[in-house]
Amino acid sequence: MPATVVGCPRHAAVLPAAALPALLGAQRVLAGPDVPAELARAAGAEPWDGTDPATLSDTDVLLTTAPAAGDGAIPAPAGTALLDAVAVMDRLRSPGGCPWDAEQTHTSLLRYLVEECYELYQAIEDGDRTEMREELGDVLLQVLFHARVAAESPESPFDVDDVATGLVDKLVGRHPHVFTDSAERVETADAQDLRWDELKRAEKKRESSVDGVATGQPAVALAAKLASRTARAGLPAELLPSGDGAGTELFRLAAHAQIGGGDPEAELRTVARRFDADVRAAERAATADGRDPHALDADDWRRYWPTGR
Repeated sequence: MPATVVGCPRHAAVLPAAALPALLGAQRVLAGPDVPAELARAAGAEPWDGTDPATLSDTDVLLTTAPAAGDGAIPAPAGTALLDAVAVMDRLRSPGGCPWDAEQTHTSLLRYLVEECYELYQAIEDGDRTEMREELGDVLLQVLFHARVAAESPESPFDVDDVATGLVDKLVGRHPHVFTDSAERVETADAQDLRWDELKRAEKKRESSVDGVATGQPAVALAAKLASRTARAGLPAELLPSGDGAGTELFRLAAHAQIGGGDPEAELRTVARRFDADVRAAERAATADGRDPHALDADDWRRYWPTGR
């Protein structure tokens, strides 16, 4: 039998728990050059010279960040790369790291948080899987960055483990039908949505049906969220804002769309992006016709406007 090959993170000094029996029974532990030095020392590993793992003794254990698939391979568990991401963020923020990263604060990072979320939103809208994966990483960076800055704060510091622990506690606590022996059963997504709100309201001791609604979100999304919350609280539709102003009319449209089961923010974005595409198409058509797209009059716009919409 070949050696046991153990997958390791590239930057974090941790090993998968499944590798412990193999390490305890090994006569020799080898470590590839990309294995963190701290991990190699802790495992008492010798440097690996690149010998084919299939030719090593079955009493050998090889630590590597890129294990090949096979019967003797112990892959790193799912999520191991997140430890790498945390380690890289710590390195960037630590003395000797990146000066720009070291200067950032929660406030200075706010613009990037908003930008990255919108870029992810657009990648999902476009169905671009490659962009989606990259933008998810950029959003994750914001979480890691803010957690690292928070860990340095002299007032109520917390770190990425506190963030993750809080998330786990929240998810488990709001899914008692999944994580406990409770007799409670939730059979549909709608039922879970209502149960989530009930548990959240009790957990946070909210006094109002609109407590916790982020008023900094885009106006259409804010109107929709407020309408959704108040509709669940039994507010009759006739008590929604009324009047002749544009803002009132927009609120009413957003509210009714949300209550009717739609997503007014997404629907408005769809229309806006289609309009954006039409403008660009008309300008390209004018350019192809030898016209200056920046000097079109009303008749020109009508002439080059895409048809069939």
